[in-house]
Amino acid sequence: MSEHRYADRVRSVEMSGIRKLFDAGGPDAINLGIGQPDFDTPDHIKMAAIAAIREGKTGYTPNAGIPELRQAISEKFARENNIAYRPEQVLVTAGGSEALHLAMEALVDPGDRVLVTDPGFVSYAALATIAGGRPESVGLDATLHIDVERAKEQMDGARVFVLNTPANPTGAVESEESIRALVEYANDRGVTVISDEVYEHFIYEKKHVSAARFGEDVITVNATSKTYAMTGWRVGYLAAPEDYIPEFLKIHQYAQACATSISQYAAVAAYTGDQSAVAQMREEYRARRDLLYAGLTGLGLTFPRPEGAFYMFVPMGEALTAKAVENGIIIVPGGAFGSRAPEYARFSYAAPRETLSRAVGRLRRLME
Repeated sequence: MSEHRYADRVRSVEMSGIRKLFDAGGPDAINLGIGQPDFDTPDHIKMAAIAAIREGKTGYTPNAGIPELRQAISEKFARENNIAYRPEQVLVTAGGSEALHLAMEALVDPGDRVLVTDPGFVSYAALATIAGGRPESVGLDATLHIDVERAKEQMDGARVFVLNTPANPTGAVESEESIRALVEYANDRGVTVISDEVYEHFIYEKKHVSAARFGEDVITVNATSKTYAMTGWRVGYLAAPEDYIPEFLKIHQYAQACATSISQYAAVAAYTGDQSAVAQMREEYRARRDLLYAGLTGLGLTFPRPEGAFYMFVPMGEALTAKAVENGIIIVPGGAFGSRAPEYARFSYAAPRETLSRAVGRLRRLME
């Protein structure tokens, strides 16, 4: 068979080190590698989807999303984030991943510099590369927060800066002062900020602050996936200055047409209905964080306690990480998130407390 040819932009991108873990391990494996809520989608959201099916709302929707959902998201921004995005400034996407892809494709020309935190979420550098850009690492300080002054030094001549708070994989939550400084400096130098805020409701001691409060050239990305335990429903969105939306739509309409109609009606119920399940999930994640943090630090591992999301970024060393994976503790090696933290590993505590305790116990035996 002759060798097939592929575009360079695809050949230069590696498969996600996280997605490989979906089927990892044997029957006794403890999988703490996947960043997916282990809660069920709240009933009122599921019932809205069932009602949409029964009412025949199963056809194409407007490319930008159904008006009811765009209105609900606009009201959510005003209520929760103190941002005045009109419905016309909102584009509903097939998950937050598509929103990130649209922003990169519409903004990044070949060779453009795209600043991404390192370590940082695996998609940012890959999507920048697919768009023809040159991802450039922005380092973190010893507390796993963005080094603001060093980030500023890299801004001149960059096209995009990706801000993620609460952060994956570190669980760090940036302060209002840091977010303001980064956004104002970026916008002053013509750098567009893409603010990924999908974990905004899972913060334990601090408060979430949206980047768009501090500058006009900000694209806010969010999704129902984490907040409402709706990862498989694939509903996300971006919000931006209105002149951006037609440019994003050009890509969205040809690649996706629209987000799933049924999921969009479910998302309306998510944003307009009972929010108590979100608070319950947050408090359970807090308890799991405290349990896992106490367990790992009790083993002599030293690292900052996560402030948000449901991840723990732990300096274990590459040898111990490999040994843990070999013995059925499925965690993600730090190298999957960039080049600067190969000695770290990411634990997801989106898992029952008993599972987390088992993982700590097994790791303890490996370290004896």
